[in-house]
Amino acid sequence: MKRIAYACCIGVIGIITAEFGVIGFLPQVAAHYKININTAGLLLSVFSIAIAFGGPFTTLLSSGFNRKSVMLGSLGLYLINGILSALVPPFWLLLIARALPALLHAVYYSAAIVVVMSTAKEEDHHKMMAIALSGISIATITTIPLSSYLASTFSFQYSFLMQTIITAIGLVSVYFVVPSMPVSKKVNYLNQISILKKPVIWLSLLVTFLMFAAEFSMYGYFADYLLKVKHMSPKGISYLLLLFGATGLAGNWIAGKIMSTSISLTSILFLVGCNIVVPLGLYLTGYSTLTVSIMVGLWGILYAPGFLIATSAISAEAPQALEFANGMVNSFANFGVTAGTLLAGYTILHKGINQIPWLAVTFGTLAVVLVFAKLLTARQALKIQVNTAGA
Repeated sequence: MKRIAYACCIGVIGIITAEFGVIGFLPQVAAHYKININTAGLLLSVFSIAIAFGGPFTTLLSSGFNRKSVMLGSLGLYLINGILSALVPPFWLLLIARALPALLHAVYYSAAIVVVMSTAKEEDHHKMMAIALSGISIATITTIPLSSYLASTFSFQYSFLMQTIITAIGLVSVYFVVPSMPVSKKVNYLNQISILKKPVIWLSLLVTFLMFAAEFSMYGYFADYLLKVKHMSPKGISYLLLLFGATGLAGNWIAGKIMSTSISLTSILFLVGCNIVVPLGLYLTGYSTLTVSIMVGLWGILYAPGFLIATSAISAEAPQALEFANGMVNSFANFGVTAGTLLAGYTILHKGINQIPWLAVTFGTLAVVLVFAKLLTARQALKIQVNTAGA
């Protein structure tokens, strides 16, 4: 049912705002704590590390519990994180406050996907998933740029407070709209883990890793890149983030149309555009506001469907272990976020922030190569299956 998907979507908005809202005001955080931008970037990378290491285990363990309870528990931790962050604690405590709810990040996503798929007709599964995951694009167009605006106009404390309010709304929505969904049969953890025996699963996970590493080698320091390389004002950056999110909604719609034909084709088109064409375009163009706006708008279209594409691919390849498979996707995506952010920080310190587009191009090229390897592996597996059946 759509209202359930929308309730899950509001929770996604809260979680995405908590995770990525800091990107728009990292310079203000660095100035407040008197640290460099690379250290401030730990607010993003520590969050991602917690998701990456905790995701597979927490989703596997939580798969035996009521999905609604799991979602409420996840959002509850994010609510506590928002309140504590708004109090502007010491930087080390702020890092811990962000790491704890991140352990249940993948749990919320996996439970939400199972909920929307369980309450919808089979032919509507991808539509309901798209609605639930559209919270990523909605957050990108609304709450993330709003975080940047509040930080530049008032203080980043207000940004954290806004994140807390959004999470609270998500928690209330899930509580009143999502039905109780206890697990109907005993969960076999070994059966879920067994999907890791399939080479195509590992190739999908590696593509996810490289895709997010490419995206966040740029996006993780996007505000600082626009400020120092493209000479945009803080408020101008807020408007560009708004444009980025607005075009992302169109990107989700376009990807959904193409994905019904071929998930692999969709992956290749969006990987090449997002992580090769756009970074090169930003690197080679000048300071014109119009040119930068066009590149950012195009980037939004190509960037937004990334998680939807990764989730759809893994769900199609491991329908018998949706929660664990999506937990692994979350994990590898955030390993990618961490790798991209940390390598970009290293590049900024030693080469300069103007060089980070080349990281995106490198990771993006490797991801495209693995998509083709995945297609070849899948065809070989199918051929072996057909020959075995014929024998």
